[in-house]
Amino acid sequence: MSTDQIVHINPYSDDFPTKRAILGKDMPMRLDCGVELSSFPIAYQTYGTLNEDKSNAILITHALTGDQFAADTNPVTGKPGWWTTMIGPGKPIDTDRYFIIASNVLGGCMGSAGPAAINPETGKVWGLDFPVITISDMVRAQALLMDELGIEKLFSVIGGSMGGMQALEWAAAYPERVFSCCPIASSSYHRAQNIAFYEVGRQAIMADPDWCMGRYHEEGKRPRSGLGVARMAAHITYMSEAALTQKFGRRLQDREAVTFGFEADFQIESYLRYQGSTFVERFDANSYLYVTRAMDYFDLAKTHGNGKLAKAFQGTDIRFCVVSFSSDWHYLPEDSREIVRGLTGAAADVSYVDVVSDKGHDAFLLEEPEFTNVLGGFLEGSARRRGLISQ
Repeated sequence: MSTDQIVHINPYSDDFPTKRAILGKDMPMRLDCGVELSSFPIAYQTYGTLNEDKSNAILITHALTGDQFAADTNPVTGKPGWWTTMIGPGKPIDTDRYFIIASNVLGGCMGSAGPAAINPETGKVWGLDFPVITISDMVRAQALLMDELGIEKLFSVIGGSMGGMQALEWAAAYPERVFSCCPIASSSYHRAQNIAFYEVGRQAIMADPDWCMGRYHEEGKRPRSGLGVARMAAHITYMSEAALTQKFGRRLQDREAVTFGFEADFQIESYLRYQGSTFVERFDANSYLYVTRAMDYFDLAKTHGNGKLAKAFQGTDIRFCVVSFSSDWHYLPEDSREIVRGLTGAAADVSYVDVVSDKGHDAFLLEEPEFTNVLGGFLEGSARRRGLISQ
């Protein structure tokens, strides 16, 4: 899709096609940074039907650049949802069996409270006045959303990448509210390499003269170049060397020879530029700063286990399935194995699969039959144990 096909609609307008809950009306939600948020919006979508005793609800937690449109058409891009491979009738996350909730994270830019939203106290876009948030804050907001929906206990929390961090945070912070949990291609903390890559992206955004110290909305500008570079740098980490070589190699883009200049001579250059140019039309630059910072701050063992990951899960009766991908170098299989060791140390019910794939980190978003079978099997087994389907 070219950028001129993207619909320029304000996700915070009343006519934006999403469900929206106003949370913290009766009691403000205290953030880790010490600030309290009251009467703030969280945008979400649902799929399937909630059963009578509300025991079939699955929360889908999205990755950095994801949103609530997991299985329906994104109203901004016009593209299918980011997880249509997994969510739908007869699919592993079966909408004929389960009630699925997908919410835009706190700090996001698709209708949830974040730096692109309106500050109710000033009537202006929050910008950098929005408080810095954490993965824990995102999950607190999701818990309030579940309260709003009347769901006391989730059948499952499932998420990949940053979504896996949220799933783990749910298991550690609200173990009594989760029956099963599946963190995919994720980690219990950000390694130095990941912090480094995201810092490069943040610096690219802040170096763009159109960033305007975070007040580009007021100036009628957007830091397109900086955000585009940030997306390009991050996107490289989502693909494996094998996938890049197979898809692009050193093939030239619409030419027979190099130009001896700085145009996009190679297909990979053209692809990355395309990724950057389309991303800036659907994502807010300040949200990118906030959400990547939340990922950097994430450290489950430190937050919940006094430095010991096993202590974060001590006494849990949640059923876990941890999934990694063999060619993922953004969140290494070793990161997932470390989660498994922590869960095993807590005597948790855990299974682990390292899916052999050459697709890299993004494999969880793509057609990968072994992963499809693993997730479908885990949910079916959990549903039998939960009594959602007969033995």
